[in-house]
Amino acid sequence: MSKWAKWSSFFLLLVAIFLVREYTDLLVFNQAEQNYGFWSIVPALLTLVFCFTTKEVIPSLFLGILAGGIISQKYNIVQQYLIPAIGSPGYGQILLVYLWCLGGLIGLWTKTGGAHHFARLVGKRIVKGRRSAKFFAYLMGLLFHQGGTISTILAGSTVRPICDEKRVSHEELSYIIDSTASPVAKILPFNVWPIYVGGLVVGTIPLFPTIDSGINFFFRAIPVSFYAWIAIIMTLLLSVEKLPWYGRKMARAMKRVQETGKLNRDGASPLISKELTVLTVPEGYRPGSEDFLIPIGVLLGVAIAPKLIVGKLFISEAFFLAVLSAMVVALYKGMKLKTVIEGFVNGCKGVTVGAIILGFAVTLGKVSESLGAASYIISATSSIIVPVLLPAIFLAITLFIAFSTGTSWGTYAVVFPIAMPLAYAVNPDPFYILLCFSAITGGATGGDQCSPISDTTILSSLATGSDLMDHVLTQLPLAGIAAVIGATLYTLVAAFYL
Repeated sequence: MSKWAKWSSFFLLLVAIFLVREYTDLLVFNQAEQNYGFWSIVPALLTLVFCFTTKEVIPSLFLGILAGGIISQKYNIVQQYLIPAIGSPGYGQILLVYLWCLGGLIGLWTKTGGAHHFARLVGKRIVKGRRSAKFFAYLMGLLFHQGGTISTILAGSTVRPICDEKRVSHEELSYIIDSTASPVAKILPFNVWPIYVGGLVVGTIPLFPTIDSGINFFFRAIPVSFYAWIAIIMTLLLSVEKLPWYGRKMARAMKRVQETGKLNRDGASPLISKELTVLTVPEGYRPGSEDFLIPIGVLLGVAIAPKLIVGKLFISEAFFLAVLSAMVVALYKGMKLKTVIEGFVNGCKGVTVGAIILGFAVTLGKVSESLGAASYIISATSSIIVPVLLPAIFLAITLFIAFSTGTSWGTYAVVFPIAMPLAYAVNPDPFYILLCFSAITGGATGGDQCSPISDTTILSSLATGSDLMDHVLTQLPLAGIAAVIGATLYTLVAAFYL
């Protein structure tokens, strides 16, 4: 079927939804369950189906939002959904900090050669070829693991130059960067995640009388965080090319780059512009490690050091000061102000497509939330409760919700208050609750990691210069295997324990 036929069928579906909406009573909001029934997940499902079939992310997201507007009868999607979503503080922070500051920083590094110089300096002791380049990327992913978005930005922008030189396909690199972000942050949670989840579970069951008890439970769940452990191990095996199976598309990408040197497939649409993948160091400027280490040091120092001292992260300030410090270093070393500004502006322009996709993704998340998508998924699956299978069921449910909505934190917010009382009613034993707890966090992490509308997925593609859907389609089979293994382990442990 041609793309034109696919889009035509999508528009026909929208017309059908509109007719059902206007002339039947099938689309009624259930006040008791706070959702539209199956229709609650239709926008997300349509978006995902057409993302995979057409590989056109922006139109798919827009039409999913339009479908949500029809279902909710909020036909002015600009006023009802788009403006509130992109005008939210959350998206504003992502746009200004993670995209423009990220793009600006990368743009500056194309002028100073800082990231490339650092990667070559450090990598020459480790990197000898393709495998060692991927292992270097894996190590950087472990180092910059303090949260999905930060990890993908820092690790991706650091290792891409040397991995490009050693012929590591962008599909491989984006998988390594994405899979060493949130999974590692789950295993080494020296970030805001435990505090956030602790606030969600407090008071839900007797095991969580305070936020501190929820935070402690998060750390206790690390040994049984099966999805995260499996994902990290599989990523290591892929990095050293010891994974038994890579998936057809990933294997094809690996073969392509080794035979032709093409980092992306023909016809791919990388989220980062070509200008940000080519060094344009002005004549007379000598790149040095300071061009990279000082901005990165400022970023990590301002973002993470206060967390260890006062328990608070200063992400926005950290990114702003990192860009400012990169400018100051370049100016101090003799680069003209005009050249510095040119690098920053080119960097911001280079991530425009990522900003648009992320804006639509945030909007679709608001649409799904307003329709009660997560509430419907939980209520529809609550009847299939078998104690030994419940942890695996939680993993599957949260994986699907996070994949459909593109957010792990949003999934936590709607699942934990419902799932914890349900698990406690089935079996109040603390270890059983621990299995259910870690299954929820693991499933949401896996679904978010694979979703084409997730910020970490988008930023992984952007930071590594990959086509978004190529990244999704090559990552999905491997993450799916990790999820299946994780669900099996939960079932076996629960069966043995019960």
